[in-house]
Amino acid sequence: MNSRKVVYLFFSTLLVGSISGVIVGLVIDWSTYTGEGFMNFFVGLIWLLGISATFSLISQMGFFAYLTVHRLALGLFKSHRLWNRVQVLLIAFVIFDLVYFRYVAFATETETIFGYMITPAFLLIYGLIVAYLKSKDTHQGAFIPALFFIIVITTVEWVPALTVNDPKWLWLYFAPLLAANTWQLLILHRLTGVNQKEG
Repeated sequence: MNSRKVVYLFFSTLLVGSISGVIVGLVIDWSTYTGEGFMNFFVGLIWLLGISATFSLISQMGFFAYLTVHRLALGLFKSHRLWNRVQVLLIAFVIFDLVYFRYVAFATETETIFGYMITPAFLLIYGLIVAYLKSKDTHQGAFIPALFFIIVITTVEWVPALTVNDPKWLWLYFAPLLAANTWQLLILHRLTGVNQKEG
């Protein structure tokens, strides 16, 4: 991949993450940004763009870190199949953590564990869809790595917001991360020219 494509990936990912963060930020807290006139809205918009751009940069760091770890793991395990099994176990562990440990840490007496299953279930379903699209565009072997990236790496990047457990921050952080991660995953093979038979 040449420098022009790297620059395109960087700025397009930054744009996708920033715009998604702005949209979600406005939706979840519309009255705060529109309640005190145009200047309040303008400053709020700039702030949302800045914070969402920061999260999309975190996403890009996570993406390139995963590409490195993926290659190292393939060399370590000497087998795609074994590495895929490890990734599936880590996916299950992360989904369990998102449900159980958040419930233990933050649930009130009136809350049940089912409420804490909604977001992990959404992430799993979304990850399955994205992984299917990735494998359809490239090859079947891309399914597990794509699912792992969307679920595990996104969750790792999301940890600062998860520890605070503020609903607004959870979604303001989550939206640009997920959008940027999805974009990078689905555009990379188009930029590198990986065909349907390549790994």
